[in-house]
Amino acid sequence: MGSKNKLKRFKENEGFDNVIQPTREEITAKNFPLRGKWNSEYFKNDAPIVVELGCGKGEYTVGLAEKHPEKNFIGIDIKGARFWRGAKTATEAHLSNVAFIRTQIELIDQIFEKGEVSELWITFPDPQIKYKRTKHRLTNDAFLRKYDHILTSTGIIHLKTDSEFMHGYTLGLLHGQGHEVQYANHDVYRSDGVPDDVIDIQTFYENQYLKENKAITYIRFKLNF
Repeated sequence: MGSKNKLKRFKENEGFDNVIQPTREEITAKNFPLRGKWNSEYFKNDAPIVVELGCGKGEYTVGLAEKHPEKNFIGIDIKGARFWRGAKTATEAHLSNVAFIRTQIELIDQIFEKGEVSELWITFPDPQIKYKRTKHRLTNDAFLRKYDHILTSTGIIHLKTDSEFMHGYTLGLLHGQGHEVQYANHDVYRSDGVPDDVIDIQTFYENQYLKENKAITYIRFKLNF
């Protein structure tokens, strides 16, 4: 994407009511005004909040919001030029249960209050295979503890990935720490009985992986710290 296109999208994001772009300082200083108030101040309802981490172009956030009008959906990504597509689609479709926030995922426990989120979707994250990058792997112990803080007591996490490494690493960690693995599948498009939300929505990158005949994996789990 050219710099002109990026600048155009950044500018357009500023005009979308469903895009929130706090500064890092605002969040780390614990001055983020929507923390603990997403339902009352933003969505103006008591519906469950579902968050997509690393939402990319926002296909999953928007797709789930269309399927589940009884829930609220928030996509998080640091790259605003990517989720511009999702924000624009949601705006044009008049989806009032969608928001996008531009920030780093490691700040998630300062964006949401304890027990404020009902579900998390982690869709096609970078597996961070190199050892020096493990601190950025979105299912490592440090991230799981942040998720546990913001999730309700019955909160669920979904991991959908094309990475066999990420799938295996996460399953091993979950079993090793005694968390509850509710469902696991290492090839969702060649299996029966897969939950509809897993196969009915496909991201741009997922379509690319499927064209390459790569298996798409999925885990649904609940944390028990």
